[in-house]
Order: sequence, then C-alpha cells, then structure tokens
Amino acid sequence: MSAVAFGYPLGRPLIDDDFLQDPYPVYRELREAGPIHWSEEFFGGAWLLTRHEDVEMMLRDPRFSARRTGGWVMGVAGEARRELRRFQALFARAMLFRDAPDHQRIRSVLAAAFHPEAIQRLAPDIEASVMELLDSVDAVRGFDFMHEVAHRLPSRVIARLMGIPGGEQARFAEWSDDLAEFIGAPRPSQDQAKRAQESLLAMSEFFRAFLSSDHAPKTGLLARLADAAENGEIVSGPELLAQCAMLLFAGYETTRNALGNGLYHLLSRPQLYDELRRAPHKLPGAVRELLRFDSPVQYTGRRIARDLVLHGQTLKRGQLMIGLIGSANRDPRRHDDPDRLDLSRRSPGFLSFGSGPHVCIGAALTLVEVETVFRHLLLRFPVLRLSHDQPRWNDNAVYRGLSALQVHSP
Repeated sequence: MSAVAFGYPLGRPLIDDDFLQDPYPVYRELREAGPIHWSEEFFGGAWLLTRHEDVEMMLRDPRFSARRTGGWVMGVAGEARRELRRFQALFARAMLFRDAPDHQRIRSVLAAAFHPEAIQRLAPDIEASVMELLDSVDAVRGFDFMHEVAHRLPSRVIARLMGIPGGEQARFAEWSDDLAEFIGAPRPSQDQAKRAQESLLAMSEFFRAFLSSDHAPKTGLLARLADAAENGEIVSGPELLAQCAMLLFAGYETTRNALGNGLYHLLSRPQLYDELRRAPHKLPGAVRELLRFDSPVQYTGRRIARDLVLHGQTLKRGQLMIGLIGSANRDPRRHDDPDRLDLSRRSPGFLSFGSGPHVCIGAALTLVEVETVFRHLLLRFPVLRLSHDQPRWNDNAVYRGLSALQVHSP
C-alpha cells in the first residue's frame, strides 16, 4: 500500500462539519481503505492509524513517544510562537506528555489518590453531589443536562479530590474550555494558542498561590503533590504546577463528555433507557459500552522515536502518529457489529481510556461518576426524553461532546 493523502481515500478533507457531527462514517471509510494513512491536516503531516490492534500497539510501544507537545506550538507562526514559550515550558512537563522514567516517577506520586479504595471513599461525596444537582432541576419544564449536571459534577469531584475550595469551580470550566479548544484543533490558530496559554498560566498561578497560602490542604492530592515536591519525588515549580493544572483539566473535560454522550445515546434510543431502568444491574457494563460506542476522546498522538516500517510504510523518527481511538473502538476485527449500541455486549476491551503505561489514571473515578449519575436519573426519572431531536455538538475533533442537551420528564 502506498502512502495516501486526503482526499484520495475520502475525496474530501477529513475534519469537516459532517465529521464533527458524526465521525464514525469517516472512520469506517478509512478502515476499509487501509490500516495507515498519511494526512496533511494534522500539524503539517501525520500518520493515522485506524484499527484497534495498531492503535493499542502505538499506546504501548516505546518506539512511539508521548513527548509531542511541540506540534501544537510549532504550528503557530512567527512572533506568536515565541510568545508561547512560557506555555510550552508548563505544557510539556505534564505527566501526559512524558516518557519513562519521568512518566513513571510522576505517576507513582499520583497513584494513591486514584486507587480503588480511595475512589470508594469518595463515592458518598459523589452520591451527595449528584442528588443535590438533580434536586435543583425542573424536569417537567425541562433542563440542560450539560449545564446543570455534566459540567458541574466533575468540577466538584476533582476539586474535592485535590482539596480545592468549591467556590473556584466556575473558573475551572473556563480554563478547561480554552485548553480543550486548543488541544482539539489539528492546527491551532494564534488566538486559540493565546487563550490556552492565558488559561494554563492562570491555572498554574492559582495553584502556586493556593499551595503557598494558609488555606493549602493538609490532606488529599494537592497535599501529596506538595510533599512530593519537598522530598524530591517531583520537581517543584513548573513540573509541580503542570501536574496540578493537567489533573484539573483532565478530571473535568473527559468526564463531562462521557456523561453527555452517554445520556444522549440512551435517550435517542428510548428502549435502551427503559432496558436499564428495568435491569439496573446492567449499568456498569452499559457505561463501558457507551464509552466504546462514542468515546469522549477521539484520538491521541505520539512521536515516532526511531525509524521503522509499519504496514509497508517507512515511518521516520520525529514524525507524528495519530491513533484514531474512535475508529479503533468501532473496528469490526475487535467488536462484532460495532456500530450497534448493545448494553449487554461482552466487550473484549476498548481504548477510550487509552492503554499501556499512559492509560488514564482517573478511569475508575470517571466510571463511578457516570454510573452514579445514570443510576439516580433512572430512579428519579423513569421516563426521560430528549427535548430536541438534533444534538448540539461542541465541534471539537478530539474531545467529542455536547455543548447542550435539553431533556425533560413528561
């Protein structure tokens, strides 16, 4: 197979309005055209992997490096790129973008906060928050699930986990939105880069001031990070602040989209919502199937660490590799009838939380949040309906989610 540039397999750009509304027909075309393609749409050029086996290999194989943040910054031209130096200094130090041994060193500091026992200790607070949020909605008149629940719950939970006062949550959402827009752009504009830098620097300044104040927590994740900086497990300054900022971002962004995407697909197929109401024991498996069916993270990248050949293509050191998670999760080689949402599916595993050393450290927390919300929705609103037929997607190619989801209980 020879290298191909879009539009030879598709005859059109990859990321257009139709893709942002529903990327899965495009993924199907790409898989059928071959396992690997070259695209100029991502930072001036990247290899795209379409199949589960290859995407999982990329996530696990040390020949593909997580140190890839330069692509976002280098795509911004001229003086604007130089202005992003402070942003890059923080961005590149986040655990998400580090290889061994730095990645393992940082992850070991954070791991205890995301251990199953720690998540279970947090479960009563999650339960109480969900009940409080649902108490405040008017289901008969209708409400925006994204605004009232999906945005608010994750910010409360990650704040609780980190030990941050609740009054800061509105700023968390604004900062996260700017970062998500930047990361989700295959070629960020100068304006997107500027807003992302302002928000990341604001996050880091918030954490710097908070950790040095009299209100700094004595327990919880932030206290653990501060202790780790004092004893040399992580580096104080940019490395410490980068972990704080990216944990806040990741804990908010993916969970809100998992909530919105999942509920939309249940309500757009009312028989599935009713199936869960009648058989709530299916909920844990149903949540995993919803995450497979419409992943809140659609793709991720790696840098090729050394020359290699894959599916007959010569891949050069330094080139960007994009693993299409959304495509991998619908790969018929992995999942039978993958375009069908089957709440009883015995899944062999999906890639919405990644795989390998960088698998999402907060996956268990997201699952608890989503299961808790859906369980209470099913109990409180045995009949819940979409108020509008057409969903409002957020137009983000990476962090697929809804900007609004109007629902009501007749």
